[in-house]
Amino acid sequence: MPQRLGQHFLIRDSVLERLAGAACGKLTPRVIEIGPGRGALTRHLLPRTDELHALELDAKLAAYLREQFGAESKLHVQEGDVLATDLSQWGSAVITGNLPYYITSPIIEKFLALDARFQTAVFLMQWEVAQRLTAAPGSRDYGYLTVATQLVCEVELVAKVPPEAFRPPPKVDSGAVRLSRRTEQPSNLSELLDFVSLCFRQKRKTLRNNLHGAYGERADALPEAGLRAEQIAVHDFEALYRRIYQR
Repeated sequence: MPQRLGQHFLIRDSVLERLAGAACGKLTPRVIEIGPGRGALTRHLLPRTDELHALELDAKLAAYLREQFGAESKLHVQEGDVLATDLSQWGSAVITGNLPYYITSPIIEKFLALDARFQTAVFLMQWEVAQRLTAAPGSRDYGYLTVATQLVCEVELVAKVPPEAFRPPPKVDSGAVRLSRRTEQPSNLSELLDFVSLCFRQKRKTLRNNLHGAYGERADALPEAGLRAEQIAVHDFEALYRRIYQR
């Protein structure tokens, strides 16, 4: 089958098995796979779950999957756009997939917005994005997506994957990342993320410059006003947010 929708299909079995193990362990009740393509990861997920929903945008690939896995009663091929699909409709699940590079961040943000029934996600993505998710304060990769993800989840790098593990090979390395939802979540997460977004609005500028338009003198009076957002630790944003509102 020809490549469609800019996809790069992972074909290396050792990496596929590692992804399936990171997502499911020995067995997990339900899995949602995003962008199954030709079913390479699907084959490794099926022995590790009781119910697999494979969500595929490409109608021809969806038809191919139904034909190839017709005997697998636990597999349910769903045709649709992940960004327009209610992932909660099938109940609690692990979410996994080899993500299209061009919509990686929106898919991650969609997972972060799900509730506590969705504890785990394992995503294969462009190495640059994997670095952003796992970045530490003060590094060049540390930004809004880092903070948004680490506020909600523990982030673990599962594997770095070279281009030759794909067909056709992409021009860059990829990275598999495991997201494990934290037991305790910020109570005001939506408002906190809006605040964090403001802090990173212009990454090279100080908090004073980024926040003054919204908070005026309250921002100027912060002890951290002369720092850049990339210098603030993830969970310090919560304290910063509370203090600026108390003022």
